[in-house]
Amino acid sequence: MDRKAINSILKIGETAAVEFKRCGNGIESDVYETVCSFLNHFGGDIFMGVLDDGTVAGVPEKAAPDMVRNFIKVVSNPLLFSPTIYLAPEIISYDEKHTIIHVHIPPSAEVHSYKKVIYDRVDDADVKVTATSVIAQMYIRKQNIFTEKRIYPYAKMSDLRLDLLPKIRMMARNNAPNGKHSWTSMGDEELLKSAGLYGYDIATGEEGFNLAAIMLLGRDDVILNVAPAYVTDAIVRKVNVDRYDDREIIKTNLIESYDMLFEFGRKHLSDKFFLEDTVRKSLRNMIVREMVGNTLMHREFTSSFTSKFVIEQERMYVENANRALKDGYITVDNLEPNPKNPIIAAFFRNIGYADQLGSGVRNLFKYTKFYSGQEPEFKEGDVFRITVPLNDTYSFDYGLIGQINETSATKNETNETKVELNEDEKKVISLIKKNPEITQKKLHEESGISLGTIKRILPRLQEKGIIERIGNKRSGKWNIK
Repeated sequence: MDRKAINSILKIGETAAVEFKRCGNGIESDVYETVCSFLNHFGGDIFMGVLDDGTVAGVPEKAAPDMVRNFIKVVSNPLLFSPTIYLAPEIISYDEKHTIIHVHIPPSAEVHSYKKVIYDRVDDADVKVTATSVIAQMYIRKQNIFTEKRIYPYAKMSDLRLDLLPKIRMMARNNAPNGKHSWTSMGDEELLKSAGLYGYDIATGEEGFNLAAIMLLGRDDVILNVAPAYVTDAIVRKVNVDRYDDREIIKTNLIESYDMLFEFGRKHLSDKFFLEDTVRKSLRNMIVREMVGNTLMHREFTSSFTSKFVIEQERMYVENANRALKDGYITVDNLEPNPKNPIIAAFFRNIGYADQLGSGVRNLFKYTKFYSGQEPEFKEGDVFRITVPLNDTYSFDYGLIGQINETSATKNETNETKVELNEDEKKVISLIKKNPEITQKKLHEESGISLGTIKRILPRLQEKGIIERIGNKRSGKWNIK
């Protein structure tokens, strides 16, 4: 790794995939805890000889080769690491005075322990994992198969809600480009096979209906049998924030769950006027559709995590168990569409509950700006979360007409732009007022806002012209304009 790449990492600071270690007196146990957590999560990079704030302190140059040898011995020792791992640390001369050691840890296909303790990565911290449900989720993360394909050889047609198929045929026909869909002319069994809901496992020889079939169309008692923890908790917390104002606990098949969650969102969210070109569109319906469709299509049904659809005063969010492929925030720029349940996703697309893969993220980024004046947030991890800001006082039409307030208080006309701030942005500004030299990490610790969100809020406030950075990233300070 060259110095330019190292400097760019040092400026960003510690993240879920980057860890700095002082290692002034040798490699200590917490380095190996980080190695274990990176192996169990999505990999990462450790820089030894670097302080928490990104300052390069260096390791003793003469001791560096011995430190590397000791490191390799520890990670190769089955009494300490299980299973063992081979890693190749790199000794780097950062400058004439400082030597650092860099180790790249790839994500592993197995779950590792160090001194019989399992560690996982949460934001920029290494966390001991003891709960069996969390350990189970880690194994799910490592799977390279789709659990929706699991065959239930004793499941029968009578275990499915065949009464839903006429409605599904009609929806598929209405959603087809020319009003014609092959499902309309198929019998029930033929339709189920065509949709991939009846499969054959070439590894075991098992044949029958799969988990996707049961989750999409299963009777409630059958779903409870194969996925006892399956539930979606729909909650409104606007007045009674400690408990709830309204709540529905939904445990039925995905087709009817979609309808129930969609109506729950329609009932509790305002439907603001919006024209796209000359066509009136419901921003509320489009946003709820994408959020509900996503949380039903892409969840990991074998997990015991309770999926949620929560509406609060200033935001709403959905979250569900996830077989994650990486950890971090998803944007339009770094979006890499990857189906977690391709059979279920294809079924949803056929009946119009979803569009092509990746379009939901783009639609939410596009329409949330019109609905609340802010951007949504997508967080990928063992729990997948979509957060959409809410602002009942914001109107896209009003913003266009009323944002600019012209005044002639001076000889030169000035335009003052009304800037909408969410609660997280207000917290950050308040902390900067108290301490202009505050770091991103301190903002995270004192506000309770995730480090990733802090790193997006600061550039956003700069773009809005509210704050500016004076000096460099390490020794400079913030100025509120």
